[in-house]
Amino acid sequence: RLRHYPSQLSGGEQQRVAIARSLMMSPEILLADEPTGNLDSENARKIQDLFFELKYSLGLTLLVVTHDRQFASRFSRVKTMKDGYWTT
Repeated sequence: RLRHYPSQLSGGEQQRVAIARSLMMSPEILLADEPTGNLDSENARKIQDLFFELKYSLGLTLLVVTHDRQFASRFSRVKTMKDGYWTT
């Protein structure tokens, strides 16, 4: 789907392209807001695994906003917000 325009891609395809583009410049910190929100469970797991592979192999710092508690549980440090306030 290399020659397709963004509007011709599904939400999940757009999400994966955005993630790939964000990694192109080898950042030290990756900021991600719901990076797996538009993905099916299999692709979400693959992206999560990729994030952690990059974290451990390249020392990439991850700052992720997610509603996915299972994804959040994989992080060594988790902050929770409720009603606009930090709870932990």
